[in-house]
Amino acid sequence: MNPTETKETTEPTEATTSTVGKDEGDGAAAEPVGTDADASSEAQALDGETEDSETEDAEETPRAPSGIAAAAAAVVAAGLGVVALSGTWVGKVASERQTLLGQIKTSQGGTPAQQIAAVYGDAWHTTALVNGVFALLALIVGVAVLAVPQKAGWVRAFAVAGVALGVLGMIVSAGMYFDLLLSLPTAGS
Repeated sequence: MNPTETKETTEPTEATTSTVGKDEGDGAAAEPVGTDADASSEAQALDGETEDSETEDAEETPRAPSGIAAAAAAVVAAGLGVVALSGTWVGKVASERQTLLGQIKTSQGGTPAQQIAAVYGDAWHTTALVNGVFALLALIVGVAVLAVPQKAGWVRAFAVAGVALGVLGMIVSAGMYFDLLLSLPTAGS
């Protein structure tokens, strides 16, 4: 009941569409295809929709942490624990430095007990301190990894190994430092 009824035409005009397959001999049915202007506007509309939906998805769903930092830290904790038990290059250099300082200090004289303490004991204690520092680092990193939620099972296993090796390294280092494992040699009389 609209006073300005419009009449729909089903015939495509040349200005708006063209047909594909005009050749009657090839057996293909004629399909109307939109003009280039219509196709580009449709493509722009689709691009705008995908960009909008991608930004909405990115804004709505926060990105889950990959857990790579926790995994790397767990492996580092286990490695530090092994290093604390086996010794490091840093500990060897520090020990040799203490040995040299002890030799310089006792070259002017001193009792045999002072020479043993300065040359051997100080180097031994320095090695124990360096190994203890690495054990403490293993312990701290391992506990920090265990405190982080949402990690894989193997990450937890490495972190527990780092903590266990760190504790064991601390015990061994303390035993070395306080001469509980091996005592300093004594001078023969």
